[in-house]
Amino acid sequence: MTSPSPAPTRTRVVVIGAGPAGLTVANLLRGAGVDCVVLEAESREFIERRPRAGFIEEWAVRALARHGLADRLLERAETQAQFEFRFAGERHLMRTAELSGSRHFVYPQPLLVTDLVAAYADAAGGDIRFGVREVRLHDVDGERPAVSYRDPVTGERQRIECELIAGCDGARGVSRASIPAGRTVLTRHDHGVAWLALLAEAPPSAEGVVFGIHESGLGAHMARSPEITRYYLQVEPGERAESWSDARIWDALRTRLAAAGAPPLTEGPLVEKVVLDMHNYVVEPMTYGRLHLAGDSAHLVAPIAAKGMNLAINDALLLAQALIAHFQGDGSGLAEYSQACLRRAWQYLEFSQWLSEVLHGASSGDRFRAGTAAARLRRLLGSRSAAEAFAGLYIGEEADL
Repeated sequence: MTSPSPAPTRTRVVVIGAGPAGLTVANLLRGAGVDCVVLEAESREFIERRPRAGFIEEWAVRALARHGLADRLLERAETQAQFEFRFAGERHLMRTAELSGSRHFVYPQPLLVTDLVAAYADAAGGDIRFGVREVRLHDVDGERPAVSYRDPVTGERQRIECELIAGCDGARGVSRASIPAGRTVLTRHDHGVAWLALLAEAPPSAEGVVFGIHESGLGAHMARSPEITRYYLQVEPGERAESWSDARIWDALRTRLAAAGAPPLTEGPLVEKVVLDMHNYVVEPMTYGRLHLAGDSAHLVAPIAAKGMNLAINDALLLAQALIAHFQGDGSGLAEYSQACLRRAWQYLEFSQWLSEVLHGASSGDRFRAGTAAARLRRLLGSRSAAEAFAGLYIGEEADL
């Protein structure tokens, strides 16, 4: 673990949370000479191993690379240029790179976090404090904001006075919870389904992503590495992972991913089983006083379209640029930060909802939803212009960052 620097009583920015959003903000601030401190509730070892998302859109990779934060990613990540829909016993290939001009990079979030921690703490000597407890925000809407926490070693409370706070600590973090009731609006949408998320110690059985659309529920395959494959199974909301034995899971995957000419699934030990309820939310505005939210603190996109980490990176890039400009005397970026982030967030939320209907319509038990979902698929597969528009949203539109 990196030893923290001596505790200052004051810094310019406190970044709460050492996920992709918080670490990207911290690295950009450090590179611009803006003092900051990162506070993280978990250990370094934990955040560098915690299973999370694996797809990064090309615009996000290029943006990180421009700031010197993607060297290992570009060296190690595989790219995906296409995916499959499987339904009614047939395979339908979507050549997304050909249609959009961009690719997905496959780079699990723990690897990105590892790289960003190393860049900030090890290479640049940035101040990051792991294992902090009882984090509290003070005078967020006043002239002297501060963040306090309990030191995990001494048990003493430490207080850091600052000018601005970046709240990047996720859906259950303290940042959003510190905003008084009525100062933001939280809008939530529930897709009415859940996914059983699985990690198999088994080589991928197809190139890239496969969506198996079936009347018994969605089955999905996502290559993660030559040795690891991510699978998803649609289940009932509230269902317990323990009710799904390995044999039952593989049987369901074989059924839902079946198609003429498809290779058989390569089975292996299932090392993770977690039920995820598919829901979205968005917080408006993403700013309150001296506090600026980023990533899952501000919005959550169900993993249906693999957008969450990309939105977090988008927020972080915009927030870091706005903070740097603020300390150079230009406050317009911070004033416009929330609106700028929410434009992309709503776009991704809409696409996630659209794709959810395509993937889950057949199993909805609703003849109308099943029929409209099938119509969307026919249009997507039969129209070049529809396919190009879809691919641009699936891969991610270029961002001016």
